Amino acid sequence: MATQDNERSVWGRPGFIIAAVVVGVLVIAGVVLAITTAAGNGSMDEPVASPSTPPTATADAADESVCGIGSIELSGTLSSAPEAEWAFQGTTAYPTSSTAGPGVTSSTGIRSCFEHSPTGALFMAANAIAQGSDGGTGTEWAEQALGQGQYRDELLTQLGTPSGDAGTRIDIAGFRVLAYDGATARIDLAVKGSANGTAVTLSAVYELVWQDGDWKLSADTQTPLDMATVPDVAGYINWGA
Repeated sequence: MATQDNERSVWGRPGFIIAAVVVGVLVIAGVVLAITTAAGNGSMDEPVASPSTPPTATADAADESVCGIGSIELSGTLSSAPEAEWAFQGTTAYPTSSTAGPGVTSSTGIRSCFEHSPTGALFMAANAIAQGSDGGTGTEWAEQALGQGQYRDELLTQLGTPSGDAGTRIDIAGFRVLAYDGATARIDLAVKGSANGTAVTLSAVYELVWQDGDWKLSADTQTPLDMATVPDVAGYINWGA
């Protein structure tokens, strides 16, 4: 089994891409599953990077969704699975909602604009799994989804070209909202993956920030996505297609 360092920091090998700023490789029993993550010195216990402007106690114009979707929640969490309509990008399911998002789909299929709430942050992270997996649009999506921050240029420079291996599959199995304050969110997705008959369960922790009326991957950390294997989905709220 690969070490955590290899899971987070081996770049550029072919394999299955999960959600998207840079490409890492997870080797399980000789089977390669590529996972999108930033260069890997971080851990799942690192604090969420704080934005330069702290969140306000009441909503203002900056808290509005860029497409006017949903409501505004500057605090809170989720204790049950939200309702969702599930669609597929390739073989990977992603959630949609008329209130949580995505509220905008570009002519090239890039989805954006999520509700300013814990639910919206969850839907953004869950959509990232599918969008980053698509070799046709993954790079374009990453450039749009990565927020402004001190590591943006570095992360985009490290961005790999998505590629896919036949016989690989991933599915969202559950989630946890680890932190939410309206300005930042930390979403942990339980993801089940398989390749050539070998299965693995992963924890994918997304560091998100609210910028320009939408949820973005944080560029104020070198690990906007932190991946690790987990034994099972105990402790997660069950959710998926």
